[in-house]
Amino acid sequence: MHPVDWAVVVVYLVWIVYDGLRRSKGTDKVDGYFLANRSLPWWAVGLSVMATQMSAVTLVGTTGQAYATGLRFIQLYFGLPLAMVILSLTVVPFFTRARVYTAYEYLERRFDVRTRSLASFLFLVGRAFSLGVTLAAPSVVMSAILGWTLPVTVLVISVPMILYTTIGGVQAVAWTDVKQMFVVVGGMSAAVAVLLYGILHSVSLGDALHLAGATGRLKAIDFRFDPRETYTFWSGMIGGLFLMLSYFGCDQSQVQRYLTAKSIDEARHSLLMSAFVKIPLQLLILTSGVLVFVFYLFQTPPMLFNQTYDAQVAASPAAGEYAALEKDFNAAIDARRAASGRGERSAFLESDAHVRDVRAKAAAVVRRVTGDQRYNDVNYVFPTFITTRMPIGLVGLMIAAIFAAAMSASGGELNALATATIIDFYRRHFVTQASEGHYLTVSKLATLFWGLFACVVAMYSANQGSLVEVVNRYGSFFYGSLLGVFMLAILTTRATARGAFWGVISGMVVVLTVAFSPWTRDIAFLWHNLIGALVVFVVGMAISMCEPLPASAQAVAGGSRSGQ
Repeated sequence: MHPVDWAVVVVYLVWIVYDGLRRSKGTDKVDGYFLANRSLPWWAVGLSVMATQMSAVTLVGTTGQAYATGLRFIQLYFGLPLAMVILSLTVVPFFTRARVYTAYEYLERRFDVRTRSLASFLFLVGRAFSLGVTLAAPSVVMSAILGWTLPVTVLVISVPMILYTTIGGVQAVAWTDVKQMFVVVGGMSAAVAVLLYGILHSVSLGDALHLAGATGRLKAIDFRFDPRETYTFWSGMIGGLFLMLSYFGCDQSQVQRYLTAKSIDEARHSLLMSAFVKIPLQLLILTSGVLVFVFYLFQTPPMLFNQTYDAQVAASPAAGEYAALEKDFNAAIDARRAASGRGERSAFLESDAHVRDVRAKAAAVVRRVTGDQRYNDVNYVFPTFITTRMPIGLVGLMIAAIFAAAMSASGGELNALATATIIDFYRRHFVTQASEGHYLTVSKLATLFWGLFACVVAMYSANQGSLVEVVNRYGSFFYGSLLGVFMLAILTTRATARGAFWGVISGMVVVLTVAFSPWTRDIAFLWHNLIGALVVFVVGMAISMCEPLPASAQAVAGGSRSGQ
């Protein structure tokens, strides 16, 4: 990168760490460290909610996904507005009035301590691995730019975030999230402007959209009901609804955000912000990926965007085969460019299919030579465009935007992991009576531990395919079962502790069986959320009906519902 771009990145990193540390005031007690003394305004909480969800995985993975398949990924979020309305009317006032630190504290009041501990454990496992993927995304970018090893890039990116999160707690996380959301939106808007400028030099906007539409990349809605298809209207409205209910209603990294709000109304407003803003923002990012595809119709792209193994392949016995593929690829690109310029649809589609076929063969050669069967190309598309096609200064801004997205999402998740660890396990089971200073110290140590753990996970997750799918797939193993146990706790007074506990166990077993069984593993991961929630609820109720309901459980459940 140019020195000007490095200056932009360095200034950004210094500024964000300084600002995060400056926000550490008022975090000398557990309530301030984990919940910012419940004092944040709704708009700051709302931006933090979106920032925690919109990680660098979104910028790197979603743009690459759109480059390859178009806008259809947007269907994942079709259930989001309804989920936000449901949660703002139910869970938000429920947890706010309960005055809890974690969502799982209530499960002990409603059921028992083992149900609480099991739910919190599932959150810790699922979120820790997802956090690793979140950190892997910007590491992919920096590895491609600098030629550094993945472990080095993971540490370089993670250390600033771990530093201000460990020292400043949730207040540092929330206020840096606010600033970083503006950096992300500004960076993506700049990328779209550069893409449009480049495209309009070769073709009109209408013709550009026509070319994208000819390949199916502008088809945003698929009404087929096929459980094996990942992104359809029905998987988004049903599976996506349950995913969003689980994520925003049962995942501590999101629950903790709106627990920091000043009041119930402000917490509601923070969630409703996502209902109205998330889909347009996601469309901006997906459109960027589609525009990258159109841009490379008139500019020569690399045969493979992930060029990590180019030197190894060139020195292998397969070098001649790979060189022949490159010659074939360049000819196919020329044919596609010519067909694009003439507006010949059939010739364009034929040459585009040829381009994709050559790329697939080249990727197969790389896998055969290197033995890396997880080798993928999709996560390198947008980083390659940034570093090779954007002007000086804007490259630094985009790298800063990716850093911003990674830090905002990772900081929130890291703080939530520490909260669940200390509140649900350390303070509940091990050291039940200690000073505020003691709990604050171990909270910071827990934050540091989970940060280092996520770094290790990140080193192994960068080549598992589209990162945005990987992170949602990880989450879908756990989210349905977590939603199911909260459905038992909130929607019925008849559920018992034994029913809830074994319901969660059953839900996890069924979801993992569906995900990995050779007979059902083709079912799209979005449906895992629905399956898990229904299994937990049905099994939990079936077991509960076979035993008497303790009077204490009925009183807690009834009182909680009347308090809403």
